[in-house]
Amino acid sequence: MSVATGLVRGHTASPELARDAVVQALERSGNAGTGGILLFLSADFARDPQPALLAASRAAGSTRIIGCTAMGLFTEEDWVIDGPAAAAMVFDEGIALRPAPNPAATDQLLSLTAPHALDTSWLDGPGQRIGAVSGDATGSGPFRVWCSAKPSPSGRCETLLDGTVGHFSVSQGIRSISNPLPVVASHGYDLQQLGGHLALTSLARELPLDARESDRIPLHLIMAGVIVGPVPGAIAEGRFRLVPVIATNPHNQSITLAQAIEPGTHMFWAMRQPLAAERNMRVTLDHLQQLTPAPDFLLLFPCMGRGPYFYGGVDRDWELTRDYFPNTPLIGFYGNGEIAPFEGRSQLFQYAAVVGAFCRV
Repeated sequence: MSVATGLVRGHTASPELARDAVVQALERSGNAGTGGILLFLSADFARDPQPALLAASRAAGSTRIIGCTAMGLFTEEDWVIDGPAAAAMVFDEGIALRPAPNPAATDQLLSLTAPHALDTSWLDGPGQRIGAVSGDATGSGPFRVWCSAKPSPSGRCETLLDGTVGHFSVSQGIRSISNPLPVVASHGYDLQQLGGHLALTSLARELPLDARESDRIPLHLIMAGVIVGPVPGAIAEGRFRLVPVIATNPHNQSITLAQAIEPGTHMFWAMRQPLAAERNMRVTLDHLQQLTPAPDFLLLFPCMGRGPYFYGGVDRDWELTRDYFPNTPLIGFYGNGEIAPFEGRSQLFQYAAVVGAFCRV
């Protein structure tokens, strides 16, 4: 096997964890040479990842190492949250990690970023990006991103996976609880009127009975689904982006969202539910499983808010990915925002799981 992974846990964030993860991956690959290494480290390394990166580089005999810290990480072997750990994926010389300072529109890029380095001008630039935002559920840290085995001063890193072609899919994993309606009035981040109702009234009438009182609305589970493209069929086809609900405002019946939505835009209310997320993940993986030939390796980037805690202690996104693609090398981490191509441009998702299936060319 010329693409392989290694996963190592420990009691402390020592450089040896990174070294041992790389050595394990190299041994499993048959020591076929190193075109590059993806290395994800637990958040315990965020203060100073350089000793771990140096240990990994020495073990591999290469500085082609990119990655980041994360609150949780995994390979096809297992997942780890809230403990010192290192996960590595080693590529043979037929797959090269190359810098992409000036990407073309058709280039497929693995893109990693810290929250402070994320901006729309970068996402709107040329290239088809897959990746995630390093950091915890609050977006405040800890986080570090590295390129060429060194922490990135810009807080971002992206690379070409030369010698491969990737197929990307996104599981947004929600259950719609209303039909799309036009936004009639908004002010900044405050949604004021949706269809023929005040915003809070429109949401309350769609919620389960026990969640309709303003002080009991489960805001962490509710999303605004903003339609992309034609309204007919948009929900069934997954043509929408999700915007978190921040607060309800009973004094004027408005709802504060994480992003502004302009009047005239169509949106619907949705709820995050484990069963809906699992069903949607199956659809996502069904699509990728039809690829010919089968992928040589997988990248998986689920939201931290959609990991084991969301599924009651077992990460169903990870389990399903392994079930659909047994014995396929897999690596990823739980992030604070997921990146994938969508409707012609790179998009930032929330509470999603992004999957990339890569085949050699």
